Amino acid sequence: MPVSWFLLSLALGRNPVVVSLERLMEPQDTARCSLGLSCHLWDGDMLCLPGSLQSAPGPVLVPTHLQTELVLRCPQKTDCALCVRVVVHLAVHGHWAEPEEAGKSDSELQESRNASLQAQVVLSFQAYPIARCALLEVQVPADLVQPGQSVGSAVFDCFEASLGAEVQIWSYTKPRYQKELNLTQQLPDGDNVLLTLDVSEEQDFSFLLYLRPVPDALKSLWYKNLTGPQNITLNHTDLVPCLCIQVWSLDPDSERVEFCPFREDPGAHRNLWHIARLRVLSPGVWQLDAPCCLPGKVTLCWQAPDQSPCQPLVPPVPQKNATVNEPQDFQLVTGHPNLCVQVSTWEKVQLQACLWADSLGPFKDDMLLVEMKTGLNNTSVCALEPSGCTPLPSMASTRAARLGEELLQDFRSHQCMQLWNDDNLGSLWACPMDKYIHRRWVLVWLACLLLAAALFFFLLLKKDRRKAARGARTALLLHSADGAGYERLVGALASALSQMPLRVAVDLWSRRELSAHGALAWFHHQRRRILQEDGVVIILFSPAAVAQCQQWLQLQTVEPGRHDALAAWLSCVLPDFLQGRATGRYVGVYFDGLLHPDSVPSPFRVAPLFSLPSQLPAFLDALQGGCSTSLGRPADRVERVAQALQSALDSCTSSSDAPGCCEEWDLGPCPTLE
Repeated sequence: MPVSWFLLSLALGRNPVVVSLERLMEPQDTARCSLGLSCHLWDGDMLCLPGSLQSAPGPVLVPTHLQTELVLRCPQKTDCALCVRVVVHLAVHGHWAEPEEAGKSDSELQESRNASLQAQVVLSFQAYPIARCALLEVQVPADLVQPGQSVGSAVFDCFEASLGAEVQIWSYTKPRYQKELNLTQQLPDGDNVLLTLDVSEEQDFSFLLYLRPVPDALKSLWYKNLTGPQNITLNHTDLVPCLCIQVWSLDPDSERVEFCPFREDPGAHRNLWHIARLRVLSPGVWQLDAPCCLPGKVTLCWQAPDQSPCQPLVPPVPQKNATVNEPQDFQLVTGHPNLCVQVSTWEKVQLQACLWADSLGPFKDDMLLVEMKTGLNNTSVCALEPSGCTPLPSMASTRAARLGEELLQDFRSHQCMQLWNDDNLGSLWACPMDKYIHRRWVLVWLACLLLAAALFFFLLLKKDRRKAARGARTALLLHSADGAGYERLVGALASALSQMPLRVAVDLWSRRELSAHGALAWFHHQRRRILQEDGVVIILFSPAAVAQCQQWLQLQTVEPGRHDALAAWLSCVLPDFLQGRATGRYVGVYFDGLLHPDSVPSPFRVAPLFSLPSQLPAFLDALQGGCSTSLGRPADRVERVAQALQSALDSCTSSSDAPGCCEEWDLGPCPTLE
């Protein structure tokens, strides 16, 4: 949402200034460094795992101080989001080892001292429900490497956050040589605007907040004697261009400092048009009410009964400058229910009111003819339609063109009512259209309407059926690679779920796409898509999956080879469990007789866990949670799915071509993550 946030410095005896938030037009995150340093921002986010403290092997680069700045990220001119810019100051920590301590010769030690210094700096950001980690590579040239000295700073743009949120930021290096820095900040409330009055300590002064609708007029809103410095909070919806401030010292003969900081602010102008009202005082007379002058034009327009846009009658009727808080009218205009006034800027029509709607009743199906002076004794006539003013007569296919001769006959025989006339510009005429409506076409139009309604009803039913088909909940099935027999069991489970109905994604069915993009990219894309569609991620635990999970939690790695895919999806989903975002998004399952539930690692136990096929009904109920479309599962279908899973399970346990895929492993519970 657009953000209004001003810092107003009104120092007595100096010129006041206004500083608004910087706008970033880049939609992507960026990083830059101070002079002398080089920076590189890694693409995408990383896992926020600080790791343990390590001893510095020599001079290392570490963060020493964090600063933040509020900016606006505006990928489009009118679409901005509040963003937190982070500045991390860096310094060299540690000292060079002596030759005898380092075990190196003098020449080797001198060569290492002449090398540049490089560090990976992590910025961790949390503002509920957002949690992100960015990685910056910073390189310092050798001539700036002085132990204990600051070398400069790196700037990251930026972490998006919501108004009023509390944000927490940490910074550390990989590997970590010191305790991570942290900073907590409360973001401003979007309903307020802060005015900071830069007045010296204990100085008494007067503060006046007022409106200046015209140069020589002043309407006081708030006046008070204060003692500096002061912060004054205003509601952002109260800001208008003519809102001004005066500040002056209480000393005799002191000079007043006057400033109108919102005169050019787009938000203040939007507020002004939102506050403005266009009222009809009496037939043909209106008044524009607003606290400030409005930079607009008032135009007479013609409103057709079909509620199409009101069409300006310029020319021939001249437009007027918008005048506020005074009764106005268009002279020489005869009343008609279709005649309205609109107040517009160069951007759009802001306000509209119909002058005779209350006194002359609803809109009429009249055709407005515009007569324009083309010479001393010559005129031209056109009929005003939504497509423009159609000359009469005309060969066009519009309604007025088809009735061109009849309309001209009515115009020449004075059967039309004159609404406005100017000897030099032209005139306006309203011609009734009732007599041109042929009654014999009523039944034809009725039949067409019935046919259109039937067609619409048919398309609506077809659309609802497609919507119902699209409404099936999506699911991502994650599993370990335990041999061909186990893969057949996984495929049977995926096929059974697809009949419930669920839209199931599993790597076994997307091997070409998996090979083209890589396992990590494929699992990350599928997880994000599934969760964005309010889907569910199903984790299928097996003895091998539990064993590799234990190894990952202890060593941050798995056995290479066939478990590469498990490592890829584990790195995608583990942060959700560690950061408390798994509830309602994940479900765990295992097959009857292949695993004891206590073997499932403790970080994953926050998600519901089911044994299949014995707990299939409860498992399907869990998959239905949070989905607007019911899975609609008859009992016989559930029974068929259970039988299919049991048959596949029996085949796996008795198969000899997939050794180890379904064996009982005595693993014990996975250790908890510290």
